[in-house]
Amino acid sequence: MNATASRLGPVRRIVVFRALMLGDMLCATPVLRAVRATWPQARITLVGLPWAASWAQRLASVDAFEAFPGWPGLPETPPAPARQLLAFLNGLREQRFDLAIQLHGSGVRVNPLVARFGAARNAGFAGRTAWIPPGEAERFALWPEEGHEIQRLLRLADHLGLERRGTEIDWALRPRDLACARRLLPAGRSHVVVHAGAQLPSRRWGVRRFAAVADRLAQAGLRVVLTGTQGERELVASVASAMREPALNLCARTDLWTLGGLLSSARLLLCNDTGLSHVAAALGTPSVVVACGSDTRRWAPLDTRRHRVLWHDMPCRPCGHRNCPVGHGCASGVSVDSVTHAALAMANGANT
Repeated sequence: MNATASRLGPVRRIVVFRALMLGDMLCATPVLRAVRATWPQARITLVGLPWAASWAQRLASVDAFEAFPGWPGLPETPPAPARQLLAFLNGLREQRFDLAIQLHGSGVRVNPLVARFGAARNAGFAGRTAWIPPGEAERFALWPEEGHEIQRLLRLADHLGLERRGTEIDWALRPRDLACARRLLPAGRSHVVVHAGAQLPSRRWGVRRFAAVADRLAQAGLRVVLTGTQGERELVASVASAMREPALNLCARTDLWTLGGLLSSARLLLCNDTGLSHVAAALGTPSVVVACGSDTRRWAPLDTRRHRVLWHDMPCRPCGHRNCPVGHGCASGVSVDSVTHAALAMANGANT
């Protein structure tokens, strides 16, 4: 612990705010480990979106979880009624945190919110126009505009003098997860996971393109397992219908942990640039990621030997649109042949 962290004095209760989706949360695990390593005896509470409750329960770096009910101006979830928001803030204030850490982003919208948690001291990121609580500027790092998300977040750890504990992503599987995955898989062949969904349509490669690559993987003797969420059933069914070879459609039949079990024993994950690619990175499963619209420098897996990201440059990248308004050239520019070549190579151990 350096001088900056030591000047915080006794830290027994910490609250960390990061209320985002799967990939964003996984990229924060190295910073959470650094917080735990610096204050091993502290009780660390994570405030996140409700979906993350079961995930947080498995993190050795987190002791408690508080579901974030949303807030005006934040796009991740509609805000709850005012009475519920007030109850949420009062519940946090009653815990009398010694330190609140803002890991959500630049702080332009959320620094005033995190200050309302009532912690004795605040720390986090601040963009050039972000508000910082009076007298606490020393504990706020300038929000990085470039670089990988893991490295961006670790800049706060360095700024505060926290003890780094690597850049690996945490994903804690249990024996039950592996057993559930095995029960879904017929014996006899190695499998690959094909995940054609993504939260935003602008981030999705074409259905027929996924189907064409999946057919080639099946023709190479691999069992193709199609996965997705409940809301992606129609999309995944379209991939299955477009395929000429048989596939095992497990869309909406797994939770995150069984899906992790499927990935842990897979020869390959083929997907869009979405949260599941970070799960594969955590598990060490080789992947081929088609990145449509996203900032690959920020979100591509750090291990470039085990994970290959294919993307087509466009002047409008990175894209902030839900649906592409200009023809989706970032998707059509990634050819089936290039993805097929990468997928077959990685499935056959080209990463070793």
